[in-house]
Amino acid sequence: MNEIAVESITKKFGGFAAVDNISLYVPKGGICGVLGPNGAGKTTFIRMLCGLLLPTECRGSVSGFDIMTEYEEIKRRIGYMSQKFSLYPFLTVEENIDFWAKCYSLSSVDLKRKKEEIFEILKLEKLRNVAVRVLTGGNRQRCALACAIIHNPSVVFLDEPTSGADPLARRDFWKIIGKLSEEGISVLVTTHYLEEAEYCRQILLISGGKKVAEGSPTDLKKECASYVPEKKNITLEDVFILKTK
Repeated sequence: MNEIAVESITKKFGGFAAVDNISLYVPKGGICGVLGPNGAGKTTFIRMLCGLLLPTECRGSVSGFDIMTEYEEIKRRIGYMSQKFSLYPFLTVEENIDFWAKCYSLSSVDLKRKKEEIFEILKLEKLRNVAVRVLTGGNRQRCALACAIIHNPSVVFLDEPTSGADPLARRDFWKIIGKLSEEGISVLVTTHYLEEAEYCRQILLISGGKKVAEGSPTDLKKECASYVPEKKNITLEDVFILKTK
């Protein structure tokens, strides 16, 4: 089953197509990385899949709900971690999580069980009573992820989740993404760190609002190897440059 299944999704602002005729299928438990230059349309693309922005045209669904007509149902069933810091800095880690749990109408029993599970997975137990404003960048990101998954979403959208985090925090964050995938949660993530994209099982590369490549990291590198036969080890950075130039 594909948790994300969209065909020809398009968003126009006047005569400008920010996202132009993109199709994407992400299976249950899949990890899909959306890559592209600044202004490529990545955030607009994600916001449409989250039900936050209505496409100009599209056929398909997210979590089994029609993206054009059932976007309110989609919002209830997905988790979204935006580029911008979306936490309340003067509340503690636990208070932030409790706030978002109430937004999703979790019962006190479900909240207690899920919260303890999340504290363990995200290594937040020792930070539960610490105000978010004093956390390191990596710990803030983990807290934001906790808020995004407290309601057991079927799909999690992460928009540049490791931006500003140090390399160790970034590595730990991707381990967590792997655990979410193992639990059957589908993950769609944007990143500018191309070495991180190696952790993805599929990659969607966007440039100028259009899909310019899609496939696994291995397949994309094999495809681009023929473009530069003199280079022995093709990287995702090479793929990015070759496909978006």
